[in-house]
Amino acid sequence: QVQLVESGGDLVQAGGSLRLSCAASGNIFGINAMGWYRQAPGKQRELVAAITSGGYLNYAAFVKGRFTISRDNAKNTVYLQMNSLKPEDTAVYYCNAGIVEGTVEHEYWGQGTQVTVSS
Repeated sequence: QVQLVESGGDLVQAGGSLRLSCAASGNIFGINAMGWYRQAPGKQRELVAAITSGGYLNYAAFVKGRFTISRDNAKNTVYLQMNSLKPEDTAVYYCNAGIVEGTVEHEYWGQGTQVTVSS
């Protein structure tokens, strides 16, 4: 059974930094795209950043220049370095990955990690 486990969420002051990690484990043949989404109270879940297995990056406009996504394929782990955090970045951050089990890809979500930015 495949699991995605996130860590790194915390309470931080505006202007501060956090680094989120998400490790995939289980019966993994390969991992295609990995990404981070977030959901603030009363709002829909939205894409923050994504990275393909080949290293192609995609960022939401609201985080460009502040957040950096990266992955370590040997560790099946994706990271999100968040700098210059703003109160509006407060949300639950979810990891997402397309994981190949045998010959079939399935989409998995982590349980979420809370990021709170105080003003």
